[in-house]
Amino acid sequence: MSTRIVTSRLPSVPRIPGLCRFFSAAARAQNTGGVKQLGVLGAGQMGLGIAFVAALVSKVPVVLYDSSEASISKSLGFLEKLLQKDVAKGKYTQAVADQVAKLIEPTMKFDSIFASDFIIEAVPEIVSLKCEIFGKLAAGAKRDTILSTNTSSISITKIAAAAKGAEDRVVSTHFMNPVPVQKGVEIISGLQTSRETVDRAIEFVKSMGKLPSVSTDNPGFIANRILIPYINEAIICLETGVGQKEDIDNIMRHGCAMPMGPLALADFIGLDTCLAIMNVLYTQTGDSKYRPAVLLQKMVAAGWLGVKSKKGFYDY
Repeated sequence: MSTRIVTSRLPSVPRIPGLCRFFSAAARAQNTGGVKQLGVLGAGQMGLGIAFVAALVSKVPVVLYDSSEASISKSLGFLEKLLQKDVAKGKYTQAVADQVAKLIEPTMKFDSIFASDFIIEAVPEIVSLKCEIFGKLAAGAKRDTILSTNTSSISITKIAAAAKGAEDRVVSTHFMNPVPVQKGVEIISGLQTSRETVDRAIEFVKSMGKLPSVSTDNPGFIANRILIPYINEAIICLETGVGQKEDIDNIMRHGCAMPMGPLALADFIGLDTCLAIMNVLYTQTGDSKYRPAVLLQKMVAAGWLGVKSKKGFYDY
């Protein structure tokens, strides 16, 4: 029997009697930092990945919000395929897959997320959008709810400033892509973030089977402060003729033990995302070493964004 997720239940889905109470008890037993329900804003690749791991590993009910019915339907379709694939590989039973699917409640009603104990925003890297969201969360969520962003580059202090009255409960849980595979999560605090908020965030991501690393609120944090300039330098090597794309990727894979070459990785991340992060590093530090490669800027202008556009340094 395959897992079947019915998308016609949008925009809201009734909970299954008893199931949420059962998994809430399981969550408390797993030291989730008091999280009995998770809210995720954004049903894209990152949002779905976070919801999936929370339901599978932490066993907490998840409210998955998106303003687009098409995005939610696409996301749930991918979830169904992921569950079927994992069951076929013997990673877990069909019963577990069915429970995971039932724990994820899609909705297009923003206020449905307010009852959550921990809310993770996973929307595009647009400062104004994130600030607007955190203003609404501060006004509507419970007084003890942790308000977290999955931003990869935007200042946590700036986002927290938009959460009037809840600034001390804003933190970043920066999950790595793909969420079900990558174990590392950056925990970043703003100037306003309380120690209790950081501790609860650490506890919750640990309950998801992740390994947290704590970073201060500086441009790029840890991961992207190191990773994206590495990718940018590889692009400069390509544009200045130091090596061909295959040679650059091959030597980093087979000579430096990287799991993926930097140019292939840039395609996977998205060249627009790489450029956006480099621009943040360059403008916020004023250091010329973070100046984006000219070739990177040209490729984004051409719409060659990598895997998601089917064309980047490689064709897909």
